Amino acid sequence: MLVETFDAMTREVTEKLTEAGHAGLTVSNELAMEAIEEGAGNAASLARHLGVSRQAAAKTISTLEGLGYVERAADTDDARRKSLQITAHGREAIAIGSAAFEQIRVRWEAAVGAHRAAETEDALRALRDDVAGNLTAPGEMK
Repeated sequence: MLVETFDAMTREVTEKLTEAGHAGLTVSNELAMEAIEEGAGNAASLARHLGVSRQAAAKTISTLEGLGYVERAADTDDARRKSLQITAHGREAIAIGSAAFEQIRVRWEAAVGAHRAAETEDALRALRDDVAGNLTAPGEMK
């Protein structure tokens, strides 16, 4: 049931992104861009933020670069390094994706009540944290 709900939610967000001219962008890509916007400036930090391997993060970065959502710029602290920057096109996609998730959340609150929706989020967060506490590496259980 949880996977079905997640799939329906991500399908809706992906449809909104496609309708707005962001075909080919997935929810995972959009979440990666949010992480980059929040400071994950290279593949290693993006991998840590998303809980994926460095190789998976690098592949996501390449995809986002190819789609014009991310660019590499000279690092302000070390000119030898490149840091990730979200392009204007990427910021537009983040705004659309975030708005779509918020519309879903508002709809859920209307369906089950704000208190029950908040309790569900709290329960899911606790379950996520419990699972995350049992991981030794991204995707690997203790």
